[in-house]
Amino acid sequence: MKQIIFTLLFVIAFQVSSAQTEVRSTSDIEKEAELERKAVIKKVEKEEKKAAKKEKEAKKEAKKKKQADKLDQSIREKQKAIAKNERKILSLEDKLEKGKAKGKLSPVDIEKMEAKKEKLKASIAKDKVKLNKLNKDK
Repeated sequence: MKQIIFTLLFVIAFQVSSAQTEVRSTSDIEKEAELERKAVIKKVEKEEKKAAKKEKEAKKEAKKKKQADKLDQSIREKQKAIAKNERKILSLEDKLEKGKAKGKLSPVDIEKMEAKKEKLKASIAKDKVKLNKLNKDK
């Protein structure tokens, strides 16, 4: 009789202890699942940060390229303006020489042409200074 009661108690105790381990293992499974979810969330956030960083770098590169293109355009415009003013000076000198040779120019006209020529030379000098600054920035 004692053996039966002892066996019965042993079986009940074993079942209770196994039920507790199942509860513990269920909570362990939940903890593991939670840890996995957190790890996945961290990984996703890390990937999003990397993507945002790459996008930011791409925008930065595009901005630099745009600025470089703008600088190149400014340089071309200054070179073109200098060439145009030099052509104007040559044209004025040619007109001045022809007019003096034929004697058709009055002293006032000669003075106006000389003043215009000096003004263009000053403009060329300014443009060359600006062009040098632009080339330094490049």
